[in-house]
Amino acid sequence: MKKRKKIIKIAIDSPAAAGAGTQAKLISKHYNLLHLDTGRCYRYIANIKISHPTKYNFRYIGEKIKKLRIKDLQNKKLLTDKVATVASIIAKDKKIRKLVHSFQLDCAYNPPLKYNGSCLDGRDITYKIIPDAEFKFFITANIKTRAQRRYKELKRFNKSINFKDVLKSIKKRDKNDYSRNISPLKKTKDSVLINTTNLSKRACFLKIKKIIDKKIKINGNL
Repeated sequence: MKKRKKIIKIAIDSPAAAGAGTQAKLISKHYNLLHLDTGRCYRYIANIKISHPTKYNFRYIGEKIKKLRIKDLQNKKLLTDKVATVASIIAKDKKIRKLVHSFQLDCAYNPPLKYNGSCLDGRDITYKIIPDAEFKFFITANIKTRAQRRYKELKRFNKSINFKDVLKSIKKRDKNDYSRNISPLKKTKDSVLINTTNLSKRACFLKIKKIIDKKIKINGNL
């Protein structure tokens, strides 16, 4: 039976559209880590609430989460602004968060043997989901830059969407994420701040990679 080596755990927190998801994917691919965009879990539930409102209840959601797989979170419907808004509200529900956290913890600490570890991005990863992560990052950017990025992303699915609505939505989500009582978005003291406002995807990745490689070199195989 193949034994598990010590895994690398990377935790990333960020406000909406700061580029954390993109960086988490790049990092995961480079270091062969299981990647989980934890926000997609809440988007998954939000999509159920929108698409099947009569089925939406705690028991039904519990059953869906037990059967949840990473591939289920790749549905393009989860990328809509409507789903994102509902998801930010659902994320305040303590009972729902408890269900989702079980799935997130399993991904973080028990990734398939083919992976060298895990990389999770979200809102409470650095202090709630993987407080003992070897690497912690807080990725951000100014709000106009984030809104512009999200606008370009959403424009591919909805040609009639306008920038002002996206900016308003981002501001609303920031307020929800930073002010909620349960697992609010915050930067921990041991998280490295990465501001992507004036950084390209490649430049940002190289900056993060340099930090990771330096620690791996110092400590050996993590």
